[in-house]
Amino acid sequence: MKLTAIIEREGDGYVSLCPELDIASQGDSVEQARDNLREALELFFETASPEEVKQRLHDEVFVTQLEVALG
Repeated sequence: MKLTAIIEREGDGYVSLCPELDIASQGDSVEQARDNLREALELFFETASPEEVKQRLHDEVFVTQLEVALG
């Protein structure tokens, strides 16, 4: 299954988020944050019931940039 990973710097580390399931993790590097998120997702799928997966899974997630006026 392909899912989205949004990774951003936070302080001295990185936070990773899968918006389809609202599951997050963190790491000291982008790669570690991504790998930790993958592990968290795999653990979720191993332990969650099919009903919980269906309830939490968002079918359509759009990640885009937009421009806003300042001041």
